[in-house]
Amino acid sequence: MGIDAKKQMQLIRMVQKNGNRAAADTLISEYYDEIYVYAARQTGDKHIAMDLTQNIFVSMLQTIARYDSKRAGFRTWLYRIATNKIIDYHRSRSTMKNKALNIDDIEVAREDELTEWIENEDLAAQILKHIAEFDSDIQRIFRLKIYAQQTFAEIADDLNLPEATVKTKYYRTIKALRKEFADEYYA
Repeated sequence: MGIDAKKQMQLIRMVQKNGNRAAADTLISEYYDEIYVYAARQTGDKHIAMDLTQNIFVSMLQTIARYDSKRAGFRTWLYRIATNKIIDYHRSRSTMKNKALNIDDIEVAREDELTEWIENEDLAAQILKHIAEFDSDIQRIFRLKIYAQQTFAEIADDLNLPEATVKTKYYRTIKALRKEFADEYYA
């Protein structure tokens, strides 16, 4: 990133205290491209991603007064907002009800296999539609791991969950996806 942590905190305080527009613009400029790419990867549509990115930053500005640097880093907090907005978007588009996962054994999937699936745009759209059916914690874990490329420790910290729980939910999700999309993957 272009600005250091001290400068970033100064900008945040300026926005929090008096709504300083220049400081807000600097923060938005610093993270805009990163958040846009995050949204675009999950929607597959640049126009929707632009709208979502706009909504994410509007939400960031509306809630920045409650941002507490002791609870999370600014980037982590911003990704939490982004993930929630993206989940809301997919939820609003989804017509299917959540499916309960009944997984007894966890087969650890290779992460590169899932990356290969995601590279196929049609399959990616199907996977995202399927992921939108899962509960919001699973969606957040999946999106932060795959699209934001966060570590399990970062995700656990962000969601206030034990790292083991995050790993279990992630690998159960991968197993469910492998089972659901086996025909497309192995075709």
